[in-house]
Amino acid sequence: MRIISGKHRGKKLRAPKTLPVRPTTDMAKESLFNILNNHYYFDGVKVLDLFAGTGNVSLEFASRGSEDVTAVDLDSGCIKFIRQMSDELKLEEGFTIVQEDVFKYLKKAKAKSNIIFADPPYAFEQDEFESIPKIIFERGLLEEGGMLIVEHFQKMDLSHLENYSFNRKYGSSVFSFFELPEK
Repeated sequence: MRIISGKHRGKKLRAPKTLPVRPTTDMAKESLFNILNNHYYFDGVKVLDLFAGTGNVSLEFASRGSEDVTAVDLDSGCIKFIRQMSDELKLEEGFTIVQEDVFKYLKKAKAKSNIIFADPPYAFEQDEFESIPKIIFERGLLEEGGMLIVEHFQKMDLSHLENYSFNRKYGSSVFSFFELPEK
């Protein structure tokens, strides 16, 4: 696992094997960022990374110039690793790490984001995956013109949900994209 582009390009992220994570692969992450590059200039983008795990995606956004990144995860080992990496990369102001249950966080969050990335455990049931976009759109947590990306197992289908736009498959993983159009 490594940071693919930006200020910290090539930095290897060596997470402890004891973490309860399934990190987004470099190939899938590179493809995801190629899609996002066509929609956003990262320096002005506010990012929310849910179920952040190793912080792989959060750190990539920060490396590419996103000045407002929030990584949320419940696991203390994951939070410790993200904190360690953010210290190593000297990410300070604008890089926020929150240790909390994602659903509790979403129910009280007030700030809107341009990009929300959610990579819940694949062990979640279909209804748990579906609740993520529902809560985000009901609570108005995505800016107009914003994008929600939910990473999930290939056998799951989220295309019936409101604001669904498209998906991309990478190995056994799928990124489902949801967009909030500008008015």
